[in-house]
Amino acid sequence: VQLQASGGGLVQVGGSMKLSCTASGRTFSGVIMGWFRQPPGKEREFVAALTWDGRRKRYADSVKGRFTIPRDDAENTIYLEMNNLKPEDTAVYYCALRDGSLLHTSSQEYPWWGQGTLVTVSS
Repeated sequence: VQLQASGGGLVQVGGSMKLSCTASGRTFSGVIMGWFRQPPGKEREFVAALTWDGRRKRYADSVKGRFTIPRDDAENTIYLEMNNLKPEDTAVYYCALRDGSLLHTSSQEYPWWGQGTLVTVSS
């Protein structure tokens, strides 16, 4: 499994940004894809996850109402649409994948990871 993340960069407080993550290397029915982030000097934390069919999604409380995770099934791609960004959203963002149906929030439950992409929210 390969996960290719893209997007990221510098954005001002209150702005928006969209990250993408494309999966390849196998078929992806029955998997969970998630987004995690690691703020500077902090532990990696859960952001959002969805089932591959998009029917179930889960968000961290800190991003509810501001972030969404749409998907493009044909392109094996999920996105992280981030709105009303805050300085505390500054982090390296990672996409991850696991087999199964549970929307785990622990990074230890995800064996496959993309490379991180830095999002910096400037005030």
